[in-house]
This record gives sequence, C-alpha cells and structure tokens, in this order.
Amino acid sequence: MSTEQPSLFRLDGKVALVTGASSGLGWYFSKVLAAAGATVVVAARRQTQLESLCAQISSAGGRAYPVALDVTDAQSVVACFDECDKQVGVPDVVVSNAGVTVTKMAIDQTPSDFDAVINANLRGCWLVNTQAARRLIAAGKPGSIVNIASILGLRVTAAVAPYAISKAGVIQATKAMALEWARYGIRVNALCPGYVRTELNSEFLDSEVGDKLRLRIPSRRFNELEDLQGPLLLLASDAGRAMSGSTVEVDGAHLVSGL
Repeated sequence: MSTEQPSLFRLDGKVALVTGASSGLGWYFSKVLAAAGATVVVAARRQTQLESLCAQISSAGGRAYPVALDVTDAQSVVACFDECDKQVGVPDVVVSNAGVTVTKMAIDQTPSDFDAVINANLRGCWLVNTQAARRLIAAGKPGSIVNIASILGLRVTAAVAPYAISKAGVIQATKAMALEWARYGIRVNALCPGYVRTELNSEFLDSEVGDKLRLRIPSRRFNELEDLQGPLLLLASDAGRAMSGSTVEVDGAHLVSGL
C-alpha cells in the first residue's frame, strides 16, 4: 500500500474551469488550481480582471485562459464550454463559484432581488453543472465538480434570506447530481466556507460589528483564503476520489456554535 500523499492533491494534465473568477474566492481558487498543475480557464463577466488574473498565473509559471461567462444566461454557459473545449478541452474539474447577494431584511426584499440571487446562485450553478456533465459524459471522461455553497445553506442569519435559500438549494442539488452522475465517474461535492476575509469584506470584519461576529465563532477567528486551499484540492483532486455528494464545511466550528 502506497502512503505517498502530496501527489494525490496534484492536478497535472487536468483542465479546470472556475466561474466567478474575476474577484474574491474565484480569483484565489484559480491560482490554487494553477499552482497544483492544472490548466485553468477563468470565467466571469469582467474581462479586464480575468486578463489580469491570467497574467498573474502566467508570471508564476502556470497556464490560464480567460473566457466570458454570465451564469444567468444559458447560451453564455454553452458558449463558455464551447470556448473551453476549443482552447484546452473538456474541463476535468469545474468549480462553480459565481454568486451574488442582496443584503436586506426578508420583508424588504423585492421579487427582483429574490430572482437575481436565485438566478445567479442556484440556477447558474445548475446550468454550469449540467453543461459540464453533458460534456464529460460525451467525452467519456470522469470529472470533479465543486460547488461553492456556504454555511448559510445549513444555518441562517438575518438580512440575506434569498442567499441562504439559494445556497441550501445548491447543497441539495449537489447531492441529487452526485447520485445521478456517479455511474459516469463524475463526482459532485459542495464546499461550504464560513466568513472568509477578502479585500471585499475586510473593512466590515475589522469593524466593531465584525468583531462581535468573530467572538460568536468558537475558534474566535475568521477564515483566511489560505484555509480553503486544502479542502478545495481535496475535492478537486484524486485525494477525494471516493467523495461525492459530500458537504465540506470550513468555518472554524461556526456551524456548531451554541445557540
């Protein structure tokens, strides 16, 4: 029995597609996958940011290609996979990360607010996942799909009801698709981060209100982006080859905090 471990997490020779790659988690995930040896297709609506990301990956010795994508548009999703296939082939790894939120109390959320969040977070995830599965099955390839959910898909807080609803849907969709696609060697798992410090939220997390939130987390700390590297590679690589339909929470024990 081999006990060699580091190579299990490598993605050499693999193609990875990351949606919502123009900032935040998607930006970081793209760099992690490239560093693990994957050729990465970075997809989002903001092309300038994608080109900057590709330049950073290339300067670090990796390979990355930018592709335009609006996950709320079914035709855009198909076009993205067409371009990916043309440039580097059918992706072996898909990280479905694109998402939005609207911060208002539920009673103040409009139908448009609800639709915008559900369309991007849940319907967009569905469109990307099903398109990826069709391509993998047609190519006779196994694959790994990693859906970026949230601890708010498992527990709730105020003022982000549509977001929490959408992420709960992503978790259940992950399980449903894992069941149906296991026979094709396609794994589908969900990564559920807790509060993660990024350039977009660091000001809030460092505020007095943010510090009160931090004190409610048993570990007394927010996640850093680096905390997600290992869990992402576990789900994306052969290290997690027996995992499908799993939900991996990375939250410093936030979900198990006392009520």
